[in-house]
Amino acid sequence: MRNDYRHEVKHRISFPDMLCIRSRLSAIAERDSHTIDGKYFIRSLYFDTPEDKALREKTDGVDRRQKFRIRFYNNDLSFIRLEKKSKLNGLGTKDMAALSVSRVKDILSGKLDWMPEDEEPLIRELYVNMRNDRLAPKTIVDYTREPFTYPAGNVRVTLDYDIRSGISATDFLNPGVPTVPVMDSPVILEVKWDGFLPDIIRRAVQLNVREGAYSKYAECRVFG
Repeated sequence: MRNDYRHEVKHRISFPDMLCIRSRLSAIAERDSHTIDGKYFIRSLYFDTPEDKALREKTDGVDRRQKFRIRFYNNDLSFIRLEKKSKLNGLGTKDMAALSVSRVKDILSGKLDWMPEDEEPLIRELYVNMRNDRLAPKTIVDYTREPFTYPAGNVRVTLDYDIRSGISATDFLNPGVPTVPVMDSPVILEVKWDGFLPDIIRRAVQLNVREGAYSKYAECRVFG
């Protein structure tokens, strides 16, 4: 499944800022229906090449780039997704395909022979990248997310915090894998929208901070 390209803006904010924005959004936007008490836990496993192509393209600000990851929510292994995030001139989109636990284990153990024949184009694309560019699992990223939605402009606002790095660990399915907090304990505000961003949302999240410069994957690679 592929989504259309959307506007994406990220802010690194303080905890007091998060409390203020959460209060504003709670008054005007809806909580995502998949949350538990307004939030959910996310674990992602990011892929990269031996030369760290995805990391370098992000830190260098390359206009056209992509990265692959595997992700689940709230420790629910019945719903695991392979995702490819693509950026083009500041706009973002995401391709997705479902993965079973057994297929994730195959990927982590290097058993890839099934992938070229899979019905999902994204899985076949990952295979090509793993074979040609030596793309491989690189690190685990854990965090908590509070998502809000607003129908006009198809807006989605998320507050991400408690970001933790698996350093070089790739034992994605192990709930006890050691992780460490990223430096400075940041809160990340992300705003996504289609054709326009309603003024009511713009006012609710407007802060005097730099936008678009944060990457959870890049921060979690600080350790290696």
